[in-house]
Amino acid sequence: MNRRLAALLVPALLAVAGCTATDQGAAPPAATRAERPSPFADCAALTAAPASAAPAPTTGPGEPLPELTLSCFTGGAPVNLRQVKGPAVVNVWASWCPPCRKELPAFQRLSERAAGRFQVIGVNSRDSRGGAQSIGEDFGVRFPMLVDQGDAFERALNRNAFPLTLFVGADGRVRHTDATGALDDATLTELVRTHLGVGVDA
Repeated sequence: MNRRLAALLVPALLAVAGCTATDQGAAPPAATRAERPSPFADCAALTAAPASAAPAPTTGPGEPLPELTLSCFTGGAPVNLRQVKGPAVVNVWASWCPPCRKELPAFQRLSERAAGRFQVIGVNSRDSRGGAQSIGEDFGVRFPMLVDQGDAFERALNRNAFPLTLFVGADGRVRHTDATGALDDATLTELVRTHLGVGVDA
């Protein structure tokens, strides 16, 4: 009886093993391969001056943005930070950083109030793609997002803080760097007015 059972089971087990091996080598169904669409805007416009920005002065105070190239969250051509056109507000953040999460909605509102006079740009640093994607979706963050897999941007700035916000003039020079913690709408409005010379309604 046992021999008969074994004779029946062995071919069945081999068939199952063969199917499993074949399935493992096959490509997964398209539905599991597809990624969720990015919540962020693409980065193509970052190297074009904002539509309503004042002309860039020939020179101004502050250091230029670092000579560093970062990928865009949505793909496409990498962005050389030296080619980013100001005025701009650059926010460095990560999904695991509570103050970063707290202030991101204020940066989204600032980007909506910018009205073509300056750009709001995110730099997602030391983070996972999934974490950044989820936060972007949950908080409705739509402005362009660059990706710094390590901490190259912060090292180039000689900074080690989260969150970190840079206010960049029309000439591409960093006018002010803020590392005081989560920024709210009123504080961002004042910082933009003070360091970029642009008034935005709170």
